[in-house]
Amino acid sequence: MAEQKQPKETNPHLRGMKEGKRAGLKKQEADRPKDPRRALCIFITIFLLLAGLAVLIVWSIYRPHKPRFTVVGAAVNHLNTSSPPYLSTSMQFTIVTRNPNRRVSIMYDKLTAYVSYRNQAITPPMVLPPFYHEKKSTVVMYPVLVGEGVPVSVEVSDGLVMDEAYGVVGLRVVLLGRLRWKGGAIKTGRYGVYVKCDILVGLKKGFVGQVPLLGSPQCQVDI
Repeated sequence: MAEQKQPKETNPHLRGMKEGKRAGLKKQEADRPKDPRRALCIFITIFLLLAGLAVLIVWSIYRPHKPRFTVVGAAVNHLNTSSPPYLSTSMQFTIVTRNPNRRVSIMYDKLTAYVSYRNQAITPPMVLPPFYHEKKSTVVMYPVLVGEGVPVSVEVSDGLVMDEAYGVVGLRVVLLGRLRWKGGAIKTGRYGVYVKCDILVGLKKGFVGQVPLLGSPQCQVDI
C-alpha cells in the first residue's frame, strides 16, 4: 500500500500564527529569571577546580622533602641509679639536621627533646628554641638533656647496670614538634614531626665526658 503523506500547511496565515507562538515561547524562556542557587553552585565548582589545580601545580614545583637528622656526638655528664629505683642523668648530644630542599625552607615553631632507654623515658622533655631552616642548609644543635630522680622500672635499672658492665649502652634520642614549609610567599599549615635517633655509645660505669658513638646512622623522621 502506498504511504499517505501528511498534507502540508498551505494557509500562510495559520503558519505565521504558529511561528509567532513558537517565538513567543522562546522569548518567555529567555526572559524567565535564572535560579541563583544553580549559578552559585556552578561558581563554587569552578572555583574549587581552579584552586585544586593551583595547589597541584605549586606542590609539583616545590614538592618538599623531609628534613634529615643525625646524631654525631654524645657526652655523659652524669648517669646514676638509686633505689627504689630512680635514675638521674645529664647528657649532651650533637645533632645535625639538614634541609635537602632547593626551593622550600622549614620553620620549626615548636620542638622538644628527651632521651629514652629500653623504650622508657629517662629525661623529661626539654623545650628547644624555634628556628628557621634555610633552603639547602645545615643546622647543628647541642641540647643538654637532664633528668633528676626519674622513676624507672626494674628492667631499666638492671639493664643499665648490665650494659655499663659490658661497655655498650643503647639510647634513643627523640625530638617532637611542629613545622611549616615555606616556598616563596606560600606557607603551609603546621605539621607534626617525630624524629627517632637510635644510637649505641661506648660507656662504662662511672665514666664522665665525651663517649664514642658506635656508628652514626640517620634518624628516622616521620611527618
